Amino acid sequence: MTTVDHPTGEDTATRTARCNCGQLSVTLDGPDPERISLCQCYSCQRRTGNVFSVQTRLPQENVTIAGESKTWTFPEPEKPPVDFRSCDSGGATYHFCPHCGSTVFADLAIAPDFVVVQVGTFTDPNFPAPIVSGFEAYGTPWVMSAAELPFKAGRHAYDGTSGGGARI
Repeated sequence: MTTVDHPTGEDTATRTARCNCGQLSVTLDGPDPERISLCQCYSCQRRTGNVFSVQTRLPQENVTIAGESKTWTFPEPEKPPVDFRSCDSGGATYHFCPHCGSTVFADLAIAPDFVVVQVGTFTDPNFPAPIVSGFEAYGTPWVMSAAELPFKAGRHAYDGTSGGGARI
């Protein structure tokens, strides 16, 4: 991330989100996002393969999209409606990389002036934390207390760092 002085005195940031292979990217050139949300709806769980999704809404005027994307739209008009509420119930078009399959961003019908970007695609440990959580009723009971999980050192102690070290 690069921080630059804005003429109005407001700090702006240049942050880039990328797919796994780097072909598809979304670059934010503006202030840090005001809305970052953690969602536990079934649609987010199924789309990400995780028990929740963290995304942010970026004003279109501060975003540059580069690379090729394929799309998937929800809800699908030719299929019966789903039997659950979700954060994209009003309609969304998801953009993913046709080479590596990573979902990077979405167009959300209820927020037409914004680009919704998956926070994980920024791979930035200093990205601001979520400020709102939604659809907790659909969530796995342990998801909000992940720090309290009983971690036992030993055979399964490897956390992806060299020797189970501290986070970067």
